[in-house]
Amino acid sequence: MKTRKLGKDLTVSAVGLGCMGMSFAYGATDDGESVKTLHHAVDLGVTFFDTAETYGPFINEELLGRALKPVRDRVVIATKFGFKLDLSKSGPASMVGVDSRPEHVKEVAEASLKRLGTDVIDLFYQHRVDPNVPIEETVGAMAELVREGKVRALGLSEAGAATIRRAHAVHPIAALQSEYSLWSRDPEDEVLATCRELGIGFVPYSPLGRGFLTGAIRKPDDLAVDDFRRNLPRFQGENFDANAALVAKLEALAKEKGVTAAQLALAWVLHQGDDIVPIPGARKLHHLEQNAAAADIALSSAEVAELSGIIPLEAVAGKRYPEASLAMTNR
Repeated sequence: MKTRKLGKDLTVSAVGLGCMGMSFAYGATDDGESVKTLHHAVDLGVTFFDTAETYGPFINEELLGRALKPVRDRVVIATKFGFKLDLSKSGPASMVGVDSRPEHVKEVAEASLKRLGTDVIDLFYQHRVDPNVPIEETVGAMAELVREGKVRALGLSEAGAATIRRAHAVHPIAALQSEYSLWSRDPEDEVLATCRELGIGFVPYSPLGRGFLTGAIRKPDDLAVDDFRRNLPRFQGENFDANAALVAKLEALAKEKGVTAAQLALAWVLHQGDDIVPIPGARKLHHLEQNAAAADIALSSAEVAELSGIIPLEAVAGKRYPEASLAMTNR
């Protein structure tokens, strides 16, 4: 597996592994299968694993801690804080607001360290910007964790350009994690340019459109009844049908090239810059293997341009989140 850099000090595999779906949001889970997937990821050369305290809550960090303990010195683990949690609820419903108060930052870090079974968090992200706490105060608390040796590098998620600048002025930000794919290109407006100016790596989550761009989801009922994607506008009603027609074009192009739609969509993301490290999720071994192999797919500039046009943003039906969740992004 090829490697890329996030910020100055983190070297990671060109394709990481988003682990949320192993414990959270996408229906039934299987810890045994997830552990096999995590171990196989390491065998394939994947070294970058992404989790968060809210995935479960908590159980995804515990899963990674157990599974990756034997190879802890060979992997980079990223986790996130920033949501206010109601532990009487489970899954996405447990996230009832945001909380990036300095004292909360430190509480979460200590708890995450224990759940991950490690002495240091490699990359510690603010999951969502808290409008009630100045970013300088939050990053100041995160920077203290770096000085204490509990965190190696700092990150933000779904932050706007102005916030990124303010945060980076307090302490270097190694990575920004935001949704980015063929059908979600908001970061291209300003955020990517800001990251590149400041030397911040970019980590796209949902680079496969939460699975839609793979072509494997043929109808809404393919999703489990408790799969949170049922609540996303792009997966509903007429929006679903319109978006499926766009993905059919991607599938046809992938067939011509002798790869899967997922691999082609992921290759497009990888070709947007060497400072970009996507973290597609995978719960099954064959999906993991396909994603890892995408790092070796070469695309010409003409092919990249063709792909950019095959799913025109104006043709994508529905927003990527419901309004309440969308309001938490690009702050």
